[in-house]
Amino acid sequence: MTETTLPETSGLVVGPDGRARCSWGGSTPDYVPYHDNEWGRVVRGDDALFERMCLEAFQSGLSWITILRKRESFRGAFAGFKIDKVAAFSEADATRLMADPGIVRNRMKVDAAIHNARVAADLPGGLTPLLWGFAPDPRPARPRSGAEVPATTPESKAMAKELKRRGFKFVGPTTAYALMQATGMVDDHLAGCWVPPARC
Repeated sequence: MTETTLPETSGLVVGPDGRARCSWGGSTPDYVPYHDNEWGRVVRGDDALFERMCLEAFQSGLSWITILRKRESFRGAFAGFKIDKVAAFSEADATRLMADPGIVRNRMKVDAAIHNARVAADLPGGLTPLLWGFAPDPRPARPRSGAEVPATTPESKAMAKELKRRGFKFVGPTTAYALMQATGMVDDHLAGCWVPPARC
């Protein structure tokens, strides 16, 4: 893929299709559809948010492209990230997951995903209102450069604190913010990126 960096608009590249994208979104062909069609788009629904929460936790310490390339294997291994199904996983399931080369085989993260499904299954109002309750209102303007994209925010810190209080694991402030970015709670596509702003 041939790209052109736009020095006058820091953090953007222009792909062969002529569209300006956040530089990470054009850094490999695998990223382009994710950047264009998913990242920053509004995601609601408990199972869908649970999937993003799990994948962001598995990404901790790794590159996102590793997780993205394994996502279909993750979905197969974790029963489509259906909360009720993952909550019912047994020790045998955890052992099965640790033998699956299609996913990231980290026992702490595997156990956390199963544990978090059980916590999510017991939430009185569900996962969607809990997570979306931390979305900033109004949404901040799009950052003008990559340097303006934070790793954490007061909202992500508050989300992580509340999730921990409720018993969730492997969701610190940085992971919480990555979750907010991925699910459209914030819009961190750079100013000048062709992707239209998502509507909440």
